Amino acid sequence: MNRTELKDFLDSKVEQYNNPKFIETDPIQIPHQFTLKEDIEIAGFLTATISWGNRKSIIKNSKHMMELLELSPYDFVMNHEASDLEKLKSFVHRTFNGEDFIQFIISLKHIYKTHNGLESIFSKYAKKDSLQFSIHEFKKHLFEVLHLPRTQKHISDPLKNSAAKRINMYLRWMIRNDKTGVDFGIWKSLSPSLLSCPLDVHSGNVARKLGLLNRKQNDAKALNELDISLRQFDVHDPVKYDFALFGLGVFEGF
Repeated sequence: MNRTELKDFLDSKVEQYNNPKFIETDPIQIPHQFTLKEDIEIAGFLTATISWGNRKSIIKNSKHMMELLELSPYDFVMNHEASDLEKLKSFVHRTFNGEDFIQFIISLKHIYKTHNGLESIFSKYAKKDSLQFSIHEFKKHLFEVLHLPRTQKHISDPLKNSAAKRINMYLRWMIRNDKTGVDFGIWKSLSPSLLSCPLDVHSGNVARKLGLLNRKQNDAKALNELDISLRQFDVHDPVKYDFALFGLGVFEGF
């Protein structure tokens, strides 16, 4: 395929997968249960944090998280008493356990009370062409309260050469707004042009087969290479191609 044919192919796959049917099997369905901005962004953040492994298990455990937060995540984060956190101790998803969950609730309260919420941190540290430095700074602020050292591993740091797949996926959910009903587009202060593609084994393998990525590791350097490739197809909304790469990899075994 030449470049024009490749762009047409990818655009057709975006159209195929970037629609409400996609939500039915994707963890993004969890924040779609809510309408309040803060509920959506907290539910999305917690869901994205545990989005590794089997998708059915991710969705099941994310639903359980929301039930433990009494289906009002923002209210729970802001108004919980210490005794309310006890019931979170039993939660577990792979290596993310109840102690981590409690820490995230405490840290999120700090983010809203001290830093005016999640969006404002990412906006404050955004560079003109990337949000990867924002992710690094967000992690610092999330853990500037007294915390368990083990909990830090659940947020990746692009400045330590991580592709930070889960948090980049979360940022796609919050920032992209193309009216198809999948991504939320509720963070109006940030442009979709700043987003980076969530890079995992599926999207990475497809990108390599299509000649969009040469680097073998799925790390920050590979993410930067993929960003450059996708921006050549759409500089304003490069991460729409996540739907194409993911769909081809997961649903079509490309």
